[in-house]
Amino acid sequence: MGTINALGREPEEIWPRLLAADQSHVRRRADLVPDCALLVAEIPGPLPEIPPRLKRYACRNNALLMAALQQIEKPIADTIDSVGRSRIAVVIGSSTSGVSDAEAAIRHQHATGVLAEAFYYDQLEFGGASSFVADLLQLDGPAYAISTACSSGARALATARSLLALDVCDAVIAGASDSLCGLTANGFSSLQLVSDEITNPCSVNRNGMTLGEGAAVFLVTRDRGGIQLRGVGESTEAHHMSAPDPDGQGAEHAMRDALNDARLEPAEIAYLNLHGTGTPLNDAMEAAAIDRVFAGAPPCSSTKSLVGHILGGAGAVEAAFCWLMLSERTSGELDLIPHAFDGQLDPALPRLRLVPREGLRVSTGPVMTNSFGFGGNNCTLILEATAP
Repeated sequence: MGTINALGREPEEIWPRLLAADQSHVRRRADLVPDCALLVAEIPGPLPEIPPRLKRYACRNNALLMAALQQIEKPIADTIDSVGRSRIAVVIGSSTSGVSDAEAAIRHQHATGVLAEAFYYDQLEFGGASSFVADLLQLDGPAYAISTACSSGARALATARSLLALDVCDAVIAGASDSLCGLTANGFSSLQLVSDEITNPCSVNRNGMTLGEGAAVFLVTRDRGGIQLRGVGESTEAHHMSAPDPDGQGAEHAMRDALNDARLEPAEIAYLNLHGTGTPLNDAMEAAAIDRVFAGAPPCSSTKSLVGHILGGAGAVEAAFCWLMLSERTSGELDLIPHAFDGQLDPALPRLRLVPREGLRVSTGPVMTNSFGFGGNNCTLILEATAP
C-alpha cells in the first residue's frame, strides 16, 4: 500500500500524525470559492513530475497517484516479473480527475483566447487516471475507472477482489485519488455543506465538512497472509442526488452485507472507521445505522477532521488508514486512531463509542470502514491481519 495526504507523503510520516490527531496542516485558501477563505486539508510542496512521454496525463490528480505508486514500486515490479503485464489490472476511483488543471487551462483561454498548450482532455476524463497508471507501468490488463462519488475508492478495492475471483487477472492495482479544485469547492459550498471551521463529526455543534486531497493505491493479489480484504458490502439506495437516506437504510445494508460476506458477527469488529463527514444528515443517519447493526457500537472514529473529506479518494485513503492500523499492531493489540472533535457529542445521536484523543488500544481483530456517496452509493469494507 502507498498513500499520500495532508498528514504526510508516506505511511511512516502519516501514522504517528494520525495517532496524535494532528490538525496543524489544515489551512485556508482564498482562491477556491469567491469571497471565501476556505479551510482545506491540502498537500504542501511539489509532487512527482509526470514523465514527458505521458504528458497528456500530466495533472495534479495523477501526480498524487504517482506519489503513492512510487512507494510500492518493488512489489509491483516483482509481481510483473511473476505473472506478466497482461495479467495485472488497474482500477482507479476519482470524483474530480484533473478538474483543477482544466480550470487553469480555461483561465488561460479567457486571458489569451486559446487553451493552455499543456492541457489535454485525457487529464480531465475519469478514465484518465487508470489509463495513466497502466501506461506508466506498461501494463496490458484491464484498466478502467470507478466513479461513484465518495465511495469510489472503496468500490475500486471491492472491484479488485471481484476481478481476482473471476480469474480475469492475477493482481490488481486498485485505489483512488482526488485533488482540490474550484468546481467541487463551489459545489459543496453552494449546498451549504462546508464548515467555516475544521469539521466536527458527531458533535452537537457540527455544521459541515472540510475538503481535502490525497491518494492511496494497493497491490491486491490472491496471496495469503498479511492484510486481507475479508468482507465487502455494497448498496445503492438512490434516495436523493446529494442527501443520504435519513434512516440510513443503505448504510445499514452495506454494513450487514460486509459482515455476512466476511462471516463475522458484529461483536467481532475491533474498530469502525466512520464515514463521518461532520454534516448534520450524514452523521445522524450513520449513527442510526450503526446502532441497528451493532448491539453495542465498536470503538470508532472519523478521520475526516484530520485529512479532510477526500471525496472519491476517501474510501481508499481510509482503507489505507485501516491497513496501517493492522500492520502496526504490537503484542496482539491495535492502536486506534482518535476521533478529533470538540468533545460535545450530539445527544440526539445513538450512542457511539468514540476513540478519545489520548488514544485507545484494543485486542487485534477485523476492522471496518464505511464510505457513503452521493446518489446513495454505499460501500463497507472489512480488513483483517492474518498469519501467512
